[in-house]
Amino acid sequence: MTARDAHRREAPLCLALVVPCYNEEAVLGETIARLCAVMSRLHADGKIRDDSRIYFVDDGSRDRTWAIIDEACRAQTWVAGIKLARNHGHQHALLAGLFTARGDAAISLDADLQDDVNAIFEMVDRYLDGADIVYGVRRRRDMDSVFKRSSARGFYRIMRALGVRLINDHADYRLLSRRALEALKAFREVNLFLRGIIPLLGFPTATVYYDRGERHAGESKYPLRRMLSFAFDGVTSFSNFPLRMITALGFTVFVFALACSVWILYVALLTDRAVPGWASTALPMYLLGGIQLLCLGVMGEYIGKLYSEVKARPRFIIETLIDTGQPAVAHRDAHDD
Repeated sequence: MTARDAHRREAPLCLALVVPCYNEEAVLGETIARLCAVMSRLHADGKIRDDSRIYFVDDGSRDRTWAIIDEACRAQTWVAGIKLARNHGHQHALLAGLFTARGDAAISLDADLQDDVNAIFEMVDRYLDGADIVYGVRRRRDMDSVFKRSSARGFYRIMRALGVRLINDHADYRLLSRRALEALKAFREVNLFLRGIIPLLGFPTATVYYDRGERHAGESKYPLRRMLSFAFDGVTSFSNFPLRMITALGFTVFVFALACSVWILYVALLTDRAVPGWASTALPMYLLGGIQLLCLGVMGEYIGKLYSEVKARPRFIIETLIDTGQPAVAHRDAHDD
């Protein structure tokens, strides 16, 4: 028996698919149909059990997303629904689904069908081979705009330079085993950046490559403003480098101001070129004032995160859970796990 055979798991397993949804009525019908077809094929192949489920998490949608999920729960045995009490954000909705789902393993993916659902078959195979975490990684970014492609690559370079472990071209399409999910519950932060947290878990990993397609219907929930905010959250949640940069910047400004002071004294005392009052006005107002505002802004961002963490409010609240295998739940506090 080889080492790989010794760690191989037996099929069938109880599999959970976790799909966060926010105003996805335009695409949700097709998503449900495709994912149910995947589950039926896995079941026919003897790889998953009857109690496997697809958990659609409604993150406070304002359209018919929950109505469609509710109807699917009654029509499809594979489908379960989780309705959050309000909009908590993609990462928290994803966490709500992962922590609520039953099963031996959970696969998270978006509802827009850009992630190739056929990669699920290979993810399950890698799990059965012994991997606890299976990353879905894009083969290429040909369909992205030049700006999006270059900004994404720049983001990964910056995060690596800051010492953050990230998987290149991986978003939130991944499989987590039950023991990986239990380990994830030990991470209590409110400011979630799962792409950075998951590599910290350890455990055996594998990678599945897939081609990302165009959005099937509806509009993207990540415009430029939200993408920039998400990237900034990732940096400030996993690195104190910006704070160290402030220290270096402050020292640099001090040296520069000291040199300028020497020059100003030279001009004022030893030459006749000095304009009365120009030095004392220009130097502090334009140089030190701008630097101080920049530093206060960066420190304020970290203080704001500390404020959010200290309050320790629930990361998500579930209003309704529809699952034929579980009783209805009206409230759930993630910090009680």
